Amino acid sequence: MEKHEQPSIIRIARESGGEAHVEPLHLGERVRELRKARNWTLEQAAGQAGLARSTLSKIENSQMSPTYEALKKLADGLEISVPQLFTPPSKAQINGRMAITRVSEGQEHATATYEHELLATTLSKKQMLPYRAQVRARSIEEFDGWVRHDGEEFLYVLTGEILLYTEFYEPVAMKRGDTAYYDASMGHNVVSTSPEDALILWVTSLA
Repeated sequence: MEKHEQPSIIRIARESGGEAHVEPLHLGERVRELRKARNWTLEQAAGQAGLARSTLSKIENSQMSPTYEALKKLADGLEISVPQLFTPPSKAQINGRMAITRVSEGQEHATATYEHELLATTLSKKQMLPYRAQVRARSIEEFDGWVRHDGEEFLYVLTGEILLYTEFYEPVAMKRGDTAYYDASMGHNVVSTSPEDALILWVTSLA
């Protein structure tokens, strides 16, 4: 290799037994980054990949050069392709994070006017905060002033009917399937107008 030649990402070397090994550049850091982005422990990630915890620990700490078969298992466990193990994403690219929240498995948070169910709580540093809310309030007088916070907000009526009050607009009647998008720093409150408590989906930006 010439003095100024850039090193390749992967170097294949034949061991005495003929098994192909790879020596990736900064693979350990990349694997640890991918694992932590999913909020997985070493045990969880190793289980997903079908590898021993000690093996994954050695890979992350650059204490061993994994075989291609081990890399394939690792990529499959992380649900990415092998090349993606060696291609750190830019800020504008997808980093592969995902969270599934099953029905009734969200984190409950009740207030006097709403019963919130926080979704995707396993992901940290989210850019959006999604949650379902059962609207218990039946009158604007039940609120202690306007609700205001940073960001923008999207509202989707899942069941029932509501009245959306905002600081600068007339109240808006909404039913199942209706949506609203508004500046969350503008005062806003929601009350149910249907016989049953309405259920809505809220998504709030955190940026």
